[in-house]
Amino acid sequence: MNITVISTVVGLLMATFMFFIRMRASKKPASLKKIILPPFFMSTGFLMFLFPGVQVHIKYAIAAFFVGALLSYPLIATSKFQIVGDDIYLKRSKAFVFILLGLVVLRVALKSYIGMYINVLETGGLFFILAFGMIVPWRIAMYFSYMKLQRNLNEDSILT
Repeated sequence: MNITVISTVVGLLMATFMFFIRMRASKKPASLKKIILPPFFMSTGFLMFLFPGVQVHIKYAIAAFFVGALLSYPLIATSKFQIVGDDIYLKRSKAFVFILLGLVVLRVALKSYIGMYINVLETGGLFFILAFGMIVPWRIAMYFSYMKLQRNLNEDSILT
């Protein structure tokens, strides 16, 4: 089986996994740790660039990061928090499923197109950078939204 097909299938499975994690996470209170840690855990993936076959030109890497940042907007727009009792929860968004599917389809199409011009390892590296470019702005936006509600919770508890 072709490595491009395998990587595409793995990417689709990861997107499905992310969807279920997101749905499960909305049933439990959010925390700063749950918001901040994923980009740090993902950053270990940059070790792949120590291997020559994965290394990409810096211009391509910067472009991939900024494309990811642009694609993070739908995730930011659909990630809203709400206060329930004394806790902060991530609101479920019906649009999230469609946005995630749209982003997956777009990434697969881009990966197929770019894969015609560069090898599969470089393509994988670029799409890792693109994914990192999506998660960092998304989590930063979630952090500020969470902190705003946390301040509101703290003010409300002081007043009562």
